[in-house]
Amino acid sequence: MTKPTIAFLGIGLMGAPMARNLLKAGFKVHLWNRTQHKAENLIADGGQVFEHPYEAVAGAQAVITMLETGQIVDSLVYQSRLLDSLEAGTLLIDMSSIPPSLAKQHARQCAIRGLAYLDAPVSGGTAGAEAASLSIMAGGSEEDFGRAQAIFSALGSQTTYIGPAGSGQLAKCANQAIVGITIGAVAEALLLAARGGANPAAVREALMGGFASSRILDLHGQRMLDRHFKPGATSRVQLKDLRTILDTAREEDLTLPLTEQAYNEYLELASKGLEDVDHSGLLLQLEAKNRTKLNREI
Repeated sequence: MTKPTIAFLGIGLMGAPMARNLLKAGFKVHLWNRTQHKAENLIADGGQVFEHPYEAVAGAQAVITMLETGQIVDSLVYQSRLLDSLEAGTLLIDMSSIPPSLAKQHARQCAIRGLAYLDAPVSGGTAGAEAASLSIMAGGSEEDFGRAQAIFSALGSQTTYIGPAGSGQLAKCANQAIVGITIGAVAEALLLAARGGANPAAVREALMGGFASSRILDLHGQRMLDRHFKPGATSRVQLKDLRTILDTAREEDLTLPLTEQAYNEYLELASKGLEDVDHSGLLLQLEAKNRTKLNREI
């Protein structure tokens, strides 16, 4: 079966390795990014770079968006003439993290024009994107989910059909609530251990063998110990996702106090100019609040 031509819009921290994996899998990939030189880094891998998104989507059977915010996705694709330039049946896959309500709106806009739509956000960070081991959570029709399997298999190791349009984004909200809250819990636990005189590295190792073990403790706990805050996922994006969760909760008449607290801590971190550190850098905010570091006083 001939593989579809894919237009990939958004060649950033996540988009670049994802697009590269599609090229490795033998897809023809049209590339567009607002900062064009980032897309040009993939020319050697076989990607074709276009100056305008309208040019990139021409002749594509699938369009993937991997952009930072729902507002950017909406402005670039759904509040422009881009949809009108697509042939009926084209599959739009939004792998960005956007509000579920906005995903539902985009699905309706696509249906009116005879286009297919999936909201398919991912989890796994840049490491997962590079290794093609992302977890992909998809909302939309089961038929369109089936159409996308060849694409998803080049990007992730686990792909789950969640439900109708918007469901993928709800799953991503759940993911980001757990991630944001757990990063805060790990940072607090390591600070507590260190302040009391324990070796935080040894504490992490001990906890990894017990009920508190998690990928956050494993990967981000080690990042905190190493003070390695080069972003795999930025605190700015984590803050944006927590805001989306709280907005969605409000729409559903829910109160999420742990998410609210995590949001406030990330907001304070961003106010200090640290929005571009890795989201494990929430440790920095807690250190500043407590005037301490993992092993020494400030």
